[in-house]
Amino acid sequence: MHLDDTIVAVSTPPGRGGIGVIRVSGPASRRIAIPLLRLKHSLEAGRALFGELIDTKTGERIDEVVVTFFEKPHSYTTEDIVEISAHGSPVVLEYIVAEALARGARLAEPGEFTMRGFLHGRIDLTQAEAVRDLIESQTLFQAKIAAQQLEGALSRRVKPIKKQLIDLIALLEAGIDFAEDDVAVLPDDQVLAAIFQIRPPLEALARSFAYGRVVHEGLTLAIVGRPNVGKSSLFNRLVARERAIVTAVPGTTRDLVTETVSMAGIPIRLIDTAGIRSNADEVEAIGIRKSYEALADADVVLVVTDNTSLHHADEEERLLQATSGRKRILVRNKSDLSRQADSSRPANDHLPEVSTSTVTGEGIETLRERVVAQVGGSSATPQESGLITNLRQRNLIDESLSALSSAKEAIRNRTPHEMLLMDLYNSLRPLDAITGETTTDDILNLIFSTFCIGK
Repeated sequence: MHLDDTIVAVSTPPGRGGIGVIRVSGPASRRIAIPLLRLKHSLEAGRALFGELIDTKTGERIDEVVVTFFEKPHSYTTEDIVEISAHGSPVVLEYIVAEALARGARLAEPGEFTMRGFLHGRIDLTQAEAVRDLIESQTLFQAKIAAQQLEGALSRRVKPIKKQLIDLIALLEAGIDFAEDDVAVLPDDQVLAAIFQIRPPLEALARSFAYGRVVHEGLTLAIVGRPNVGKSSLFNRLVARERAIVTAVPGTTRDLVTETVSMAGIPIRLIDTAGIRSNADEVEAIGIRKSYEALADADVVLVVTDNTSLHHADEEERLLQATSGRKRILVRNKSDLSRQADSSRPANDHLPEVSTSTVTGEGIETLRERVVAQVGGSSATPQESGLITNLRQRNLIDESLSALSSAKEAIRNRTPHEMLLMDLYNSLRPLDAITGETTTDDILNLIFSTFCIGK
């Protein structure tokens, strides 16, 4: 990928729309764009101009456009950028791109505009990844988290950890390089103390991945239980519309019904499953098999029971055993029908419980809060900014922690400081890779290839 050429791409989604934007970035952007335009004033940095898009052969007007010029280094890529906003006809946008290509531009690769901003130092790699996350956001909360990352929230959390590591490395290097000049070598107990100070914020970052991944990717929630305990009614309550068929006949749901909703800003794919029981006919048995498959794939499981019935305890116990080891919530449904049954049922000390009524809506909000809490979040309190949101970042944090553990063992084994420094450098390098300071070209190409063209 050459950074000294000029690139062009459509920056708005494919198809027809009110507005379509063409972005041209690079040293020849003005030279390429001006022949396509009829403007009353010269292009001026930071100023939007109304003008006409013309046929370069005949001079006839094709469209009315708004043209904005961003002068280097005050642009998204830190290069000269010309953005042409035309009406969103694919024919018009294709014409502008074709003319730009004929004048020496080339088509931008996926994510190349953002990559140029990164390579020119305007943003670091965590901020570049946040651009992609922001574009892919499905909820407003996801967009807010991505905006925090774009502002450098994760970089700000990593920076003081890196400084502590660099300070420790510098002290050890000085002790080795200037030993003959009576520069004191740092005692092992002080080196251990420094490592113990570095680990907690790194471990906190590693723990943030559980919630950060869910915020970024969403989760799957399966609703399971015996027939007629109110699974489909609960599903409809959580979806806030009549999505699943509800009847008094046991076994109405025979296939999986899915819908995506937002809980505390997290996209959650709800799955309503067939009621699980032993004496099922052939068709219902297929639905039950699918229920178990959905249960196996789910991030969180709602085990729904009928709060009015004290029977079927064995079936409920088997279902609880099948979900053992999973993130799950026991939902005691139909709480509006019998308070006596509620007090008669034994409490389960091993998993959270919520009493609900799909008729009155009682307990539904509490259930939503419990679901979010199961994945490490809270709908009541704001989350700490600067989350680890992807596996690349998590693996690098783990790599850094592993190197710190090796350094700790090296001290306890009285390893010379020259060898100890290798472990400390091995802990520092992954932190540099998080922000992109030492990331290889292969990794960069892999990351930016997931971006849309035009960004």
